[in-house]
Amino acid sequence: MFARKTLVAVLFSALSTSAAVAADDTLIYCTVASPESFNPQLSTSGPTFVATSQVLYNRLVTLRDSDKTPAPSLATQWTISPDGKTYTFTLRQGVKFNSNKFFTPTRDYNADDVIFTVMRQKDAQNAYHKVSGGNYEYFEDMGLGKLITEVKKVDDYHVQFTLSEPNAAFLADWAMDFASILSAEYADAMLKKGTPENVDNWPIGTGPYALQQYKPDALIRYIANPHYWQNPVATKHLIFSITPDAQTRLAKLKTNECQIIPTPVPEQFDAIKADHNLTLHRFPGLNVGYLAFNTQKKPFDDVRVRQALNYAVDKQAIVKAVFKESGSVADSLLPPGLLGYNDALQHYDYNPEKARALLKEAGLSQGFTTDIWSLPVQRPYNPNSRRIAEMIQSDWAKVGVKANIVTWEFGQYLTGLRKGEHSTALYGWISDNGDPDNFARTLLSCDKAEGGSNIARWCDKPYDRLVTQAVQTSDRQQRAKLYQQAQTRFVADAPWIPLSNGNIFYATRNNLSGYRVDVNGSDFSQAKLK
Repeated sequence: MFARKTLVAVLFSALSTSAAVAADDTLIYCTVASPESFNPQLSTSGPTFVATSQVLYNRLVTLRDSDKTPAPSLATQWTISPDGKTYTFTLRQGVKFNSNKFFTPTRDYNADDVIFTVMRQKDAQNAYHKVSGGNYEYFEDMGLGKLITEVKKVDDYHVQFTLSEPNAAFLADWAMDFASILSAEYADAMLKKGTPENVDNWPIGTGPYALQQYKPDALIRYIANPHYWQNPVATKHLIFSITPDAQTRLAKLKTNECQIIPTPVPEQFDAIKADHNLTLHRFPGLNVGYLAFNTQKKPFDDVRVRQALNYAVDKQAIVKAVFKESGSVADSLLPPGLLGYNDALQHYDYNPEKARALLKEAGLSQGFTTDIWSLPVQRPYNPNSRRIAEMIQSDWAKVGVKANIVTWEFGQYLTGLRKGEHSTALYGWISDNGDPDNFARTLLSCDKAEGGSNIARWCDKPYDRLVTQAVQTSDRQQRAKLYQQAQTRFVADAPWIPLSNGNIFYATRNNLSGYRVDVNGSDFSQAKLK
């Protein structure tokens, strides 16, 4: 057995540190992948956000876990103009940035940092816009480039945003990982030195930890921010042990080589529960897993075909076989718990006879051949994509539809989806900001149907009008009614087969306290060993 103190000694020896560190002051998290970048503006992956925005940075607002509504963080308060188009944020004073080997800040966080964070992503002429590739996918997918017409500094501690139209989700957007506040002073200094990429590779943020060292595909080492503005950080040293294989992660947890593992697979639940040194944690996830039809390709441009294949899939059997206790059957584009979730929707119950009748009506009584793209990664809404694809394949075969299962490396998979190369594809979404707009327009609006996040390539004008009106309405009850109407339209036109809503699981050693996972992600700031 690998004792924890031994592991810590090995890790710190590998990092060539000069000072010994007590084991009780070190926490090890077995992450599933290396980060894509240390700037969350440039990333879209969950493991990257955990390693960056949730450890190194803060945002203007956070989300209350109780009702998913915005709460103060780096902004202490805000006002909204009567027309809903001007937001003025009051910024928290006395917040200090971390330092690193390239730069030591000379001032506290202020309005300049907010302006830089926004304009780097929005303004193609900004000196940093194209640094490190300049791909601000989340910012653009949220429509913020067009929505924000101006952002200006009122004074050091007040920033004003002007929008092109009212947007009820705008506040919640600033709780998202891509909205992490970067240091403008650091950016200016690195630009003058000719090394602007340091801002992304060696970050400076206001979060609970600072980056010390990164060894790709091996580990990340952080040290506590001694000036953290919220609370003193509970554990001085945090290490991310990069461990892609789920079985290896569990083995490391069992031998105390790490104290936290994310996303154990359902097949591991019994082993975790049986180990008296471990605890399995679960909380409801705001997510949806689905199979999208490419509605621009035949025969999926025919609503009868899409409806038929909804009826042909036994979703209850899929969830029982694949998810076990980790998920439930989805019937909507929104997960339960979000504003406007419609629990009175007509369901596509498993009905092969009805599926065959609809295919016959569509002129496809002899069936057809298609592809199912299978996700190459594990997600809470899809813990075993290959198995789900095989069960759909089997169900469709019973109504005369032959499906070939294909997959790709994840980056190629995403690129292919955006190009519309698929016929049908397994995909999913996890709420970024606790607002229904993050699903309703991001995944299914007309303006995302060509090369965007609407991989069904579905454009339904009545649906689009409903969700656009909803995001421009400040009254929560009225918004809820509009989303309920939009979901009825979605079910009738069937651009997806909604499959599952997955719970979020993680496992820890029993001697760990203070670690939290909620709608904002992972919070390590108060995690410590008992």
